[in-house]
Amino acid sequence: MNVVDTSGWLEYFAGSANASFFASAIEDSEHLIVPVICIYEVFKKVLQSQGQATAEVQVADLVKGNVVDLDASLAMSAAMLSAELKLPMADSIILAVAREHNATLWTQDEHFKGLPGVQYVEKRKPE
Repeated sequence: MNVVDTSGWLEYFAGSANASFFASAIEDSEHLIVPVICIYEVFKKVLQSQGQATAEVQVADLVKGNVVDLDASLAMSAAMLSAELKLPMADSIILAVAREHNATLWTQDEHFKGLPGVQYVEKRKPE
């Protein structure tokens, strides 16, 4: 099972330098877990930069995976991860979802680097 964090989705949709790193996890929707917070973050970012129509099209790709809603148990797990690892709220929720589902977290966010169960690639600047 795989979880792709928000930066990975945005990288993939933009066809940016690390898009291919995230492609296999994103395109295997049968084994893809999607934290609901990723839908929020992707929709908001794309809405602001490219408009509602593009945001809706791109979010349609996210919901092809298995969407995981935030419930009380997951919220508490995320809060514990946030406190332990000093992670922002959204990132702690994404990591908690990955851990709850024994999934690999695919990311280019440096604060996940070196954590167990994480596939990390350094964010590259456009050439």
